[in-house]
Order: sequence, then structure tokens, then C-alpha cells
Amino acid sequence: MLYMKRFFKGFFMSFGMFCAIPVPYREWDESCADLVIPFFPVVGLLIGALWYGAAQLLILAGLSTVMLSAFLMLFPNIITGFLHIDGFMDTNDAILSRRPPEEKLRILKDPHAGAFAVVSVLALFVICFASTYEIVADVSGTGKLFFFLFMPVISRSLAGTALLSLKTMPQSNYGSYFKKNVKAVHKISLVLMGILAATSACIVLGIEGAIVVAAMIAGFFLSTLHAYRQFGGISGDLSGYALTVSEACALVALALV
Repeated sequence: MLYMKRFFKGFFMSFGMFCAIPVPYREWDESCADLVIPFFPVVGLLIGALWYGAAQLLILAGLSTVMLSAFLMLFPNIITGFLHIDGFMDTNDAILSRRPPEEKLRILKDPHAGAFAVVSVLALFVICFASTYEIVADVSGTGKLFFFLFMPVISRSLAGTALLSLKTMPQSNYGSYFKKNVKAVHKISLVLMGILAATSACIVLGIEGAIVVAAMIAGFFLSTLHAYRQFGGISGDLSGYALTVSEACALVALALV
């Protein structure tokens, strides 16, 4: 009974942290902090289900292709309160500054948005909107929307695994806090959820699903490797940056296959 109570408390803590949908108030429990990241893909599954459900409802409502594309492109960001976009902007602001490492770290922690952050997020939105438009406009390929169910699970499995497995930046309280008391089973659960989601996508979409999954994984690891080399560790911002790049790669690949 106590284990189940801790289990559900960890889920609500994760959901409340990574999703902007209001949930019943739960007092933060330090003893359950090690469950927050392992539940990250489960939160992704709920986001994916809502994303796919919203797509089907709006298609039935007869929303125009442009409006539908804009809404679906923004939906996963709105429902997370633009949490991961914040990390994407901060990281790009620091990396693209081409400053010395110490200055990059200062820029990464600066709450103000610089020019590189604004330009990078505009480029991201243009690419994601164009890709979503291609997906929605292809009437014969609306089955591709099934991937919306799996995309948030895969990206969050990758992000959670990286955060718990890689060296944390000394300046990142976020990364070090959630790695306390982390056990091997937590990492294994993240990997298994990612594999399950990826396998399901391949079964539903066939070779197209496999290509999109490969694009997600490649985008995540290349962006993580690039950021990791720049800062010498992982953090919440870098995790959000890689997650965002991974999902953008998925939309581009889904539009092209």
C-alpha cells in the first residue's frame, strides 16, 4: 500500500512538473523525487494521446489545413507550457554565441532571451509548421498522425535516459537533484518504454515508422553530443534542447516519407 502511494505520488509530481494541465494539488515529497524522471515517458504518452485525439477531432470539425497545421504544431508546446522550448532557446543562445566556455555558461543561465534564441525558435517553428502542413495536407497519409501517439514517449525516454546516465553539469541543480537515489531499474524502465513506443510505431506505420524513429534517435544523440561537448555535461536546458530537436526531426521525417 505504501509502495503504491509513493508510486502515484511520483507520477503526479512528474505530471505536474512536465505538463501544464492542472492536476489535484500534491505536496512535493523529496522521497519520491527519484520517480519523477522515470515517469517522464508516461507523461509523454498522455500528451501524445491528447495530441492525436485533438488532431482527429479537428479533422472531423473540418478545420482548414493551415489552421489545423498551426494548431497541431503548437499543441505539444502549449500543453507543456513551452517548458522544453525554453531549454531549446537558452541552449541555442549560448552555443551560437561562439563565446568562451565560461561566457556560454553565463548565457545559458541568463533568463533573458538573446537574438540567437529568437532566431533559432523562429526557424524551428517554420520548419515544424511546414512539416506538419505536409503531413496534414497528404490526405492519403493521415495514418501518419498515429505517430503523434508515440513521438512524445520516445523523445522523453531518450531525454530521461540521457539525464540519468550522462555526467551532469556542476551548475545544474536540476540534473543533480533528480539523479539522487536513482537505481538501475529506473534507467531500464526508461529504455524499455522507449523501445516499446518505437516498436509500436514500426508495427503501425511499417518502414515509414522505422525511418521516423531513426530520425528521432539520430537528431537526439547528435544534438546531445554537440551540447555535451560545449558544456561538459547535461542539464535540464540541454535535455529540453535535445528533446525539441528530436521531435522536430520526427516531424520533418514524417513529412518526407
